[in-house]
Amino acid sequence: MSWARIMAPLAGGAHDVDILKFAAAVATPFGAEVAAVHAPADIADLMPWMGEGFMGGVQIIAMDSLKEAAAEGERAAKAAVDGVGYAKTGFVSLQTPVWAGLSMEGRLSDVVLFDNEAARGRGPLAEAFQQIVADEQRPTIVARDGLKIAGATVLVAWDGGKEASRAARTALPMLEKAGRVVIVSAPAASSRTFEAKRLQGFFSARGVEVEVETLADGGDAAQLLLSAADRLGAGVLVAGAFGHPRLQEYIFGGTTRTLLNNDGPSLFLSH
Repeated sequence: MSWARIMAPLAGGAHDVDILKFAAAVATPFGAEVAAVHAPADIADLMPWMGEGFMGGVQIIAMDSLKEAAAEGERAAKAAVDGVGYAKTGFVSLQTPVWAGLSMEGRLSDVVLFDNEAARGRGPLAEAFQQIVADEQRPTIVARDGLKIAGATVLVAWDGGKEASRAARTALPMLEKAGRVVIVSAPAASSRTFEAKRLQGFFSARGVEVEVETLADGGDAAQLLLSAADRLGAGVLVAGAFGHPRLQEYIFGGTTRTLLNNDGPSLFLSH
């Protein structure tokens, strides 16, 4: 298995270079394309405020400002692509409706990459992160300092659930490149009954040798996973995302929100 297209949404701002460098680090072991996708603020978002077909001076100024900002963002995003210099990079700047273009680009990519800012609900790409992970259900990497694929230690969080299963399956190309793969489970922190060795057998049948570690203590699953990642020197944690309804996750927290809001390894998420 392999990845051929790594999508990197760009906002036309200061973080674009870092996002592209992370994307290139993920793409390089596969010889994959980095799909740099500029996602500007959408003029369509102003339409509900325009009234019944009336275009006053304030509305026209606002639309012109958005157009200018989008054009400047596109220039900055292109400059970031040129500055990183990864040979296999494609570039597209989305037009209104931006959400539709973003969805299509994600559907045609193997994995989508964001940084911490967007994943934590900050900055211009925060809504795009939610759209890609939860609505489009695309495999997504939250890139953090030191991200690498080849030779990395990767932890796979396993609770037997649908989201964890999807994450484990879609992460296979990355696991094939890893130096060490460890399945980590915390049965005492889950209401499900499951066996980590079943997932180990799934991986072994596909040529990926993995270790299994059971976290015996009860407590918060996210904190147990983060502690295990730190102890084992993991560079990437594979986990299912938003196992509970998203509104509930946002109001009450949840494992996904804790993983996103804590410093730790880069995350590979799938909903």
